[in-house]
Amino acid sequence: MPRLLIALLLMLAALPARAVLQIDITQGTDGTLPIAVVPFGGSAPEDIAQIVSSDLARSGQFNTLAPNAMPERPMDPQQVNLDAWRAVKRDYLVVGSVRPDAGNFALEFYVLDVINGKQLTAMSVTASKSDLRMGAHRVADIVYEAITGVKGAFATRIAYITETGQPPVRRYSLEVADSDGYNPQSILESKEPVMSPAWSKDGRKLAYVSFESRRSSIYVQDVFSGRRELVSSFPSINGSPSWSPDGRKLALTLSKDGNAEIYVLDLATRQTTRLTNSAAIDTEASWLPDGSGIVFTSDRGGRPQTYQVGVGGGAPKRLTFDGGYNARPSVSPDGQFLATVQSCGGGFCIAVLDLKTGASRTVSKGSQDEAPSYAPNSAMLLYASGGGVLRVASVLGQANTTLSLQKGKVRDPAWGPFRQ
Repeated sequence: MPRLLIALLLMLAALPARAVLQIDITQGTDGTLPIAVVPFGGSAPEDIAQIVSSDLARSGQFNTLAPNAMPERPMDPQQVNLDAWRAVKRDYLVVGSVRPDAGNFALEFYVLDVINGKQLTAMSVTASKSDLRMGAHRVADIVYEAITGVKGAFATRIAYITETGQPPVRRYSLEVADSDGYNPQSILESKEPVMSPAWSKDGRKLAYVSFESRRSSIYVQDVFSGRRELVSSFPSINGSPSWSPDGRKLALTLSKDGNAEIYVLDLATRQTTRLTNSAAIDTEASWLPDGSGIVFTSDRGGRPQTYQVGVGGGAPKRLTFDGGYNARPSVSPDGQFLATVQSCGGGFCIAVLDLKTGASRTVSKGSQDEAPSYAPNSAMLLYASGGGVLRVASVLGQANTTLSLQKGKVRDPAWGPFRQ
């Protein structure tokens, strides 16, 4: 059914009903790193250690220890009995404390290598009372990088669409929240459908599709000021915006010349450049991280698959061959992996293709999974799943813990860049 792509673009009513937004972590313990994050000393309105521990667990790379299983509660390295932590099979240990600091809070912490008896790092993060959770996420980022050598992505944000109510009072909202789903804020509310949010590379703007004029149009909105601008409202389809790495262009799906094709819109001049030219449906563009080309979904081979085309156009190259259906491509920020929605077992799951080796595997087990979006460190994937949950899958592991709830149906998640 090749016209399915256009149906997905325009017919929001076809999306499965979802009652609740739940960010669900799918992860196992095989091959993970045993760590303990000891409750921090001092007093704060938030449980810093619990936030840090949850972040690390959500990455799929750490096996955390419950506080009631901890042999002691040290606050600094001098109080640590390494043998006690070796006895409970911990390879790494985080200890720390919270103290007042000129009206704010200083989160002082240490990361220890229990096996080798070494201190990996000692740091202090300052946060205001209202920003304590983000301060804890920054601590988790430092811990993650100290152990794995990869930059952490917990102090980032996600965007997604919620739908509440029933006709004729249905409402749509574009939400922005912390990476764990906490502190959601609505930056746009509408009586008409909103879809396909996409972050600019500096994290200051979101491009999205709105049907507020009774047809699809693309807007760019400043996340902080709320100021927005209409950038594409051609006849018929205006869909699937994707920011170029330099923030100057958007890749779009437009049908202004008759068929759904991939175009690039220069935001300064408003000039469009057509990249594809086919009788098939070309849609869902996503930029390569180096800006040299775009991956997109096309049914030019008979069924939806993922293709790549250079910024100068030319003959597209097919990328996906496993599965009879691969759509909604997302390229990891390091350029190594391609995530797609793939047909599997009579439904749809999230698959990851290694662009260097050609190896492909699924990272989700749902039947109605959709809209994969990489964390800025390329280590995790956020996606929507049937049944009303957003899930995070590690590129190296899996997940299973519900972290947050939000009323409404949820779809179209997008993981934001590192905060500047």
